[in-house]
Amino acid sequence: MEVLRRSSVFAAEIMDAFDRSPTDKELVAQAKALGREFVHARLLRAGLSWSAPERAALAPGGRLAEVCAVLLRLGDELELIRPSIYRNVARQLNISLHSESMVTDAFLAVAAQIFAAGITWGKVVSLYLVAAGLAVDCVRQAQPAMVHALVDCLGEFVRKTLATWLRRRGGWTDVLKCVVSSNPGFHSHWLVTALCSFGRFLKATFFVLLPER
Repeated sequence: MEVLRRSSVFAAEIMDAFDRSPTDKELVAQAKALGREFVHARLLRAGLSWSAPERAALAPGGRLAEVCAVLLRLGDELELIRPSIYRNVARQLNISLHSESMVTDAFLAVAAQIFAAGITWGKVVSLYLVAAGLAVDCVRQAQPAMVHALVDCLGEFVRKTLATWLRRRGGWTDVLKCVVSSNPGFHSHWLVTALCSFGRFLKATFFVLLPER
C-alpha cells in the first residue's frame, strides 16, 4: 500500500511538471516513467509480463499518457520502416543477458551511436525502441531484473545527453507536434520522411564494437 501511495504521489509530481517549464530532474523522471510504459506496452504485445512496483498507471487523458501514446505510435511507424532492427536486439549485439553491465554498456553504446550526429525526435523514438527490444529479450530469457536496469540506464542517458535539448523545446510534450494527422495510419506526419533518410544509419548502430570482457 505504501508503494502504491508513493507511486501515486510521484505520478502527480511528474504531471505537474507538464504544466510549467520542467527541470532536468523532472525531465529524467518523465523519461523513466515513459520508458516503463513503453517497455510495458511492448512486453504486453509480445505476450510477456513484467512486475514494476514503481510503475504508476498513467491517468487517461493526461499529458504524460498522451506523450506515451504518441511515442508508441511513432515507434510502430519506425518499426514498419525497419522491422528487423528492433527484434532480437541482444542477438544482433551478440551479448549475454546474464550480465547487467554488458546489457547496459551495450545499450549506452548503441544510444551514443544513434545520437552521434545530433538529436531528433526520430532518434529519441529509436532509443526507446532499442530499450524495449532489449527488455523483451531479457524477459524472454528469464532476466526481468535487467529491465529495471535498462530503464535506469535510459534515464541516465537522458540526463547526460538529452535533457538540455528537451528543456529548450519545452519538455516531452514537444513530441506531440510530430503527429499532424489523426488517421491511425498517420502516414502523413513528417517522421516517416525524416526516418527514411537515416534508416541506413540506424541499422549501422547495431554494428557497435563493444570492449571484450
